[in-house]
Amino acid sequence: MRYHMMFFSTLFLLFISFAGFSIENRHKEDNKLVLSNLKCIGQVDERYQSVNIEMCEVVGGRFWIPYDLIDNNIEVTRENYHSVLKRSIPPANLYDKKLRTLASALGPMYIRVSGTWANTTYFQDNDEPKLESAPDGYENVLTRAEWKGVIDFCKAVDAKLVTSFAISAGVRDGEGNWTTAQIEPLINYTKSIGGKIAAAEMFNEPTHANHGGAPQGYDGAYYARDFEVFKAYVNKALPDMKILGTGGSGEGGITPGGSVSTDDIMTASPKPEFDIFSYHFYGGVSKRCMGELTPEYALSDEWLSKTELGLKYYEDARNKYLPNVPIWLTETAEAACGGNPWAATYTDNFRYLEQLGRLATKNVQVVMHNTLCASEYALLDQDTHEPRPNYWAALLWNKLMGTKVYKPNSEIEGVDIFIHNLKGSSDGLAVLVINPKETETIIEIPSEAQQYLLTADDILSKTVKLNDEILKLETDETLPRIAGKELNAGEVLIPPRSILFLSF
Repeated sequence: MRYHMMFFSTLFLLFISFAGFSIENRHKEDNKLVLSNLKCIGQVDERYQSVNIEMCEVVGGRFWIPYDLIDNNIEVTRENYHSVLKRSIPPANLYDKKLRTLASALGPMYIRVSGTWANTTYFQDNDEPKLESAPDGYENVLTRAEWKGVIDFCKAVDAKLVTSFAISAGVRDGEGNWTTAQIEPLINYTKSIGGKIAAAEMFNEPTHANHGGAPQGYDGAYYARDFEVFKAYVNKALPDMKILGTGGSGEGGITPGGSVSTDDIMTASPKPEFDIFSYHFYGGVSKRCMGELTPEYALSDEWLSKTELGLKYYEDARNKYLPNVPIWLTETAEAACGGNPWAATYTDNFRYLEQLGRLATKNVQVVMHNTLCASEYALLDQDTHEPRPNYWAALLWNKLMGTKVYKPNSEIEGVDIFIHNLKGSSDGLAVLVINPKETETIIEIPSEAQQYLLTADDILSKTVKLNDEILKLETDETLPRIAGKELNAGEVLIPPRSILFLSF
């Protein structure tokens, strides 16, 4: 009896030992980062990571008020919406040295100057003092000096300009037809100062034309008539400018749709033809607009994958109406209506980088973040231009991630992996590993690498660390040296809720 007990005990220990060995080996196999025989699945524009500067910022006007200035004792209604949730901002100083320094570090890029304000903006084509109020048919005034500031800013930071044009009553003839009354003087002045418009949408978000300055009853057929005149003029006056469209937003069930659908526009006659199929995406609306998003939800896979769900609607539309035309996401951010309070914290780094990583694998060519420096969703603080956490994420993407996109050969539980060629290297690779979970992960890398690890003490922190050192500007307001940490081949610990860039 004792012999049999000893025999079975020995077998049991051997079984446990081998089982443990098997589990451990399987874990090691599962967590290996495999970088051999990678398949290239696409290539993005060299200006893939780009930004918006709202027309409202350029000309000055009422933009989203910071949360700490909102009077929570006042009930928000349709009548007082603009006075309670928005504040007056002066025109941005696009000659500010700090702003230019920080924007230059993200170049090359596209800068889109647009937004709903652009739909109703009058271009004051003279050098007189700025009009105190806009002429009939317009709501805002853009001066030559302000537009020259845009052109000079783009030149200074290695950016190509993207914009849109006015479509309100002021540009229309007696029968309501769109005319070149505003686009023509703006383009002529742009040329006269050595500027260039690389690409443009006819106007901002035609799917929301009902509150975007368009004539009453605006529909797909109305758009098609306007677009025919617009394109004929552009082909003659700016033959090198790419025409973007439709610039739709909110479709596909992501956020409430507008009064006109992309299908309405693309099935109208004459059918609009675009050089680039553009769309806008917000995964939800902010607290300002009664949104119910939370910081915890902002780290969930459901939230992070919404960017692909938002793309699918417009990708299907592109495939149906204009197959093989490139897709650009020309406006996106944490949430519509200026972003939630946590858009200005470390939390949004995950959305920001997951969006860039996921859309690159889907062959989206350009992603334009809204905004560079206005409201909570901006990369830079509106008043001080201090970098927000997602600015540092943008900086690392720009430093490391090249234009060639590869399909990972590894699936490591709990993390998302994105692989590009290493920027500025003929044969290097850049790997982005994102761990939004509350648990750490270990991966095994195949060779020596440079580590750029982003962490924060709390997901709502406005301070971010690189390799355990707080990222901040130098005393002279220049950028710090961004250096990697040497890693040997082998296991690498990825802390909870962290972001790891690796350069090989």
